[in-house]
Amino acid sequence: MNIFEDTNPRALKDLLSEVHNRTSVLPDFQRDFVWEPGATQELIVSIANNYPAGSILRVRDAKRVFAAREFEGAPILGDAKHTFLVLDGQQRLTSLYQAFYGVGEHRYYLSIGKLIDGDDFEDAIFHVRATTKWAKDREDFETQAKELLLPLSVLKGGAGGFGKWSRNVARQLDDKKRIALEDALEGVEEKWIHTIDDYHFPVVTLSDETEPDALCTIFETLNRTGVKLSVFELLTARFWPQNIKLRDLWDKALAEYPIIEDFEVDPYYVLQGISLACRKAPSCKRSDVLNMKASDITEWWDKVVVGLAAGLEILRDDCKVMLPKWLPYQTMLPPLAAVMAKAGNPKTAEAGAQREKIKRWFWCAVFGQVYESSPNSKSAKDVVEILQWIIGVGLPESVDTFRFDPRALRDVTPRQRSIYRGTICLILRGGARDFHTQAVITGKIMTQEGIDDHHVFPAAYLERKGVTLSRNRDCILNRTLIDRTTNQMISDRAPSDYLADIRKTSGFPYDSVLTSHILPVGADSPLLANDYEPYLVWRQERLWQEIQNVTGVKKATDLEADLNGEG
Repeated sequence: MNIFEDTNPRALKDLLSEVHNRTSVLPDFQRDFVWEPGATQELIVSIANNYPAGSILRVRDAKRVFAAREFEGAPILGDAKHTFLVLDGQQRLTSLYQAFYGVGEHRYYLSIGKLIDGDDFEDAIFHVRATTKWAKDREDFETQAKELLLPLSVLKGGAGGFGKWSRNVARQLDDKKRIALEDALEGVEEKWIHTIDDYHFPVVTLSDETEPDALCTIFETLNRTGVKLSVFELLTARFWPQNIKLRDLWDKALAEYPIIEDFEVDPYYVLQGISLACRKAPSCKRSDVLNMKASDITEWWDKVVVGLAAGLEILRDDCKVMLPKWLPYQTMLPPLAAVMAKAGNPKTAEAGAQREKIKRWFWCAVFGQVYESSPNSKSAKDVVEILQWIIGVGLPESVDTFRFDPRALRDVTPRQRSIYRGTICLILRGGARDFHTQAVITGKIMTQEGIDDHHVFPAAYLERKGVTLSRNRDCILNRTLIDRTTNQMISDRAPSDYLADIRKTSGFPYDSVLTSHILPVGADSPLLANDYEPYLVWRQERLWQEIQNVTGVKKATDLEADLNGEG
């Protein structure tokens, strides 16, 4: 029996329409949507450039063997009758559906002005948290027209949506300016919008005769495999005839600098670092990396590897990025490696001054969410400006223009990985201790004790108290690093309850351990009163003080009123 019904490409807009209409759904046991907004943005950039983005596997679900559910953000399945179960492609379809249909935690925008000026697509796209005042203000068409800002949701039905939007934008102007803008918008439509509109995913559809045991085997296989050909492999093949064996160089780097393997660094980032270091005008876009010469590798590989290892040591030892999961942006590694490679390692006190500048750049880039969009362009700019800063010329824009609104900490959940992970590192920077052993937390202790980020006020407890919105329960203010044993003891208990058990342990330094996590102590502690709002106020203020210390920023900024709003 042939289990394949067909293997035909399907238009992206049609696939997303099927998600919205609940023609395509998910098996109920599929894992939840986990992609971060930056990954969604990268996928959209690939689509706009008509790059392959994998295939979709689905089955015609006539037998209804598995319970089904809708994609996250799509209308509730309810009694709707679906046709297909998507077996592979959930994360991509969910992320694209949320982006193009304007649902989920973030909204995606295109700066049409940048595209008109000839900027790359990756420099024109950005995302904003949906709950911000800035995003809500951009629901107004007149604001969109004034700023030439296109919500990606306009494109959910295809190029026709852009055509209508662009005509209405042009009508805001007098005849001469209108004609010029229409011509410019038509150029954007031809170059970018039609590419998105015409984009097709290869789709493999299994027939409704596929047996349940076969589907189970397929799921198991999909969860074990999934290897793609990377730029590193492509360049490995290209440079092999020139006796440059990239795989051997990479293995040697991992052996000589274990910290690179500890941080699970993708070798592509070394290649990007070389591309940034070897050019007079730094650049690390995919095309630049692919077009590097053998001589670039020969001259810069060792220097960039050494620079990468040195940079990672700064992040681990000074910024307390203890494990790869707490690194806010992997995409910060190429510019860090390139800067360290080009700046070298002075044998004087200049080394200490250089280190301080690298640390400040790191914190400003993390809490400023600099690498949330257009990371390749930001990398190129930072390399130039940080190297100038190191020799005493000016400040990098990412440092000079850094602003922060501490109220944002109330909305920061694990989905906002930069600020979330950066805050965890800030807590570690203060010498956070293990609640179980009271040892200062290190990467090794994290692994041994099963230490991870958990709620201070347990989510179930808050829900019983009427705190129903997940972002209010899961925000970084309500999180700290807690070992497995202690977290099991906490369960869903009130803070005053589980803290009483900890306090009564003879000889345990209760106050110093809690203080190390930037948590309140003393008789008036809101933790002992189980008072959530005063607790949030207290911790927001203390974490804001820590952010000021590491970034050098002096005062808070009302980013809700800021018209820039990106990030």
